[in-house]
Amino acid sequence: MFAVRGVAVSLSIFVLFYSVFSLLVRAMWRRTALRSQQNWQRTCADLLFGLRILPFVMAFGVTLIWAVPSFLLLEPRSGSEPLGGMPLFLSLCGIAVMLLGIWNAAAAWMRAWRMTSRWSQESSIVVLNPGNRETSVAVLRSSGALPPLTTAGILRPTVWLSRAAEFVLTERELASALRHEMVHVRRRDNLRKLMLRLVAFPGMAELETAWSEATEMAADEAAVSNVSEALDLAAAVIKLSRMASPQPPGELTTALVHSPAKSVNARVERLISWKERSRNPASAYFTGYSLCAVAAALAALAISYHPLLLGMHAATEWLVR
Repeated sequence: MFAVRGVAVSLSIFVLFYSVFSLLVRAMWRRTALRSQQNWQRTCADLLFGLRILPFVMAFGVTLIWAVPSFLLLEPRSGSEPLGGMPLFLSLCGIAVMLLGIWNAAAAWMRAWRMTSRWSQESSIVVLNPGNRETSVAVLRSSGALPPLTTAGILRPTVWLSRAAEFVLTERELASALRHEMVHVRRRDNLRKLMLRLVAFPGMAELETAWSEATEMAADEAAVSNVSEALDLAAAVIKLSRMASPQPPGELTTALVHSPAKSVNARVERLISWKERSRNPASAYFTGYSLCAVAAALAALAISYHPLLLGMHAATEWLVR
């Protein structure tokens, strides 16, 4: 009975904090996004992704660092305290949240696997290691029905290029477009999309869309190093945006053009007005501030851990009653 109560209390704390943190992020993320619009888009994309997974990470941390230790250290093992209806209900909700996340991730993985298997039936290798000396990624040409240029796969990502896209793009435009996709591979954006399926929560679609658009602009910025390359990539985006795809890109893929027209127009305008100063080292400051914040949080946690542990136990006692 002690173990059952411990599991129920831990799951109850997890689902309560997960819901509260998710609602807070859902209500406040737009302010952070608006302030990030003038920053380097890589920083903006990382910030939006961090905000999206923050509720799950925080809830898991509170449960692991406070709820579980407080129960194991302060709860009497010999007691026969009955398990109330509220912790039982909340623990079932916690189990449902976890199972739903696992199901969403597994289903998205299987759909992506079936999609790439269908594409690979009529494909041939174009080139290996395109425009990147650090990442070896296969580029496959396919005559089947697929988006013009997209990257699929998580453990072994592959870039898929349609014959129509290869025909309409010049050599320089294709090189710029491939560099864009290589950025997605290096940043592991498909893995991040899989993580978002694991932490699914109602009402987060708008935040996920904003993150997806920011990742495309971040890949644009990292793929070009001068005005000429920026114009080549802009031309590639314009040309491929005019090619209607017979099917939408998969959930765990990153296509060069898959966003709404408004987002595509913003990307093109940003590339056309590309300037060297737009590639600023904002991410270095962002990383520095993040490390300082983590260090301060760890110091505060070490100082106040015991009182917080007592407070958590009192809260769980109230919850069980």
